Amino acid sequence: MDQANIGEVLISSEDLQRRVGEIGAEISRDYRDRDLVMVGVLRGAVVFIADLLRSLTVPCEIDFMAVSSYGSSRDSSGVVRILKDLDDPIYGRDVLIVEDIVDSGLTLNYLMRNLRARDPKSIEVCSLLTKPERRRVDIPIRYTGFEIPNTFVVGYGLDYAQRYRNLDYVALLPEDAAPTL
Repeated sequence: MDQANIGEVLISSEDLQRRVGEIGAEISRDYRDRDLVMVGVLRGAVVFIADLLRSLTVPCEIDFMAVSSYGSSRDSSGVVRILKDLDDPIYGRDVLIVEDIVDSGLTLNYLMRNLRARDPKSIEVCSLLTKPERRRVDIPIRYTGFEIPNTFVVGYGLDYAQRYRNLDYVALLPEDAAPTL
């Protein structure tokens, strides 16, 4: 893959692994003796949830949802669609939504309302990245990896037009960058 279009590294692989381990320890402490199900938001959260899962010391289950509000653009379309729903019920369970990035908060707000309607015991959010200055909806995020500025980033599961997810770091994608197809 041509990575010439990628800008500066914002978060190194080492910093990502260190922080994921710290979050895993926090979750393990907070969810000891609880019925935890982690809900990964596809596709961006796959890398993060896999590493996070390996860092946990408590039993948990995972399930996935796919929601879309971006398409292949850099900005949210504002319309949220469920592309893949959960496979198992979450009624009475402790749910932890695992996101790659919380930007405007619109998609996550929709997802939380949808999941709350299924009557879980609790529902919390874990996000690798957050962009507080872009937030349009106040969403409580219990576990945050890194706060980043209002820039477009790729790597560690995050993409631009489905490219660059495989990078083991998070990097800026310059305004004029486009993937080589």
